[in-house]
Amino acid sequence: MQKSNKKQLAGLVVSDSMNKTVVVETSRKFPHPVYKKYIKRSKKYYAHDPENKCEKGDKVLIVESKPLSKLKRWRIKEVTEKVIKVQLWFNKKQD
Repeated sequence: MQKSNKKQLAGLVVSDSMNKTVVVETSRKFPHPVYKKYIKRSKKYYAHDPENKCEKGDKVLIVESKPLSKLKRWRIKEVTEKVIKVQLWFNKKQD
């Protein structure tokens, strides 16, 4: 068994409109160097999704890889939590 030295990040899918590509947003909290107040920063990554199985709102785990295109340097390793879709129906009242 070989240990991988590749970085892994967890994030939320914010866009799935491209073919075989999703945009994953990750966030981190860290203390300000001077004021010590915790700051939240987020960053977006383009990740390769070969089967188009990710949807907007899914929580995923991405792993770094070789450059796949101009912006894609990450691949989807697994979908940790699928989004639950709710469909609402409204009946119009006719007068």
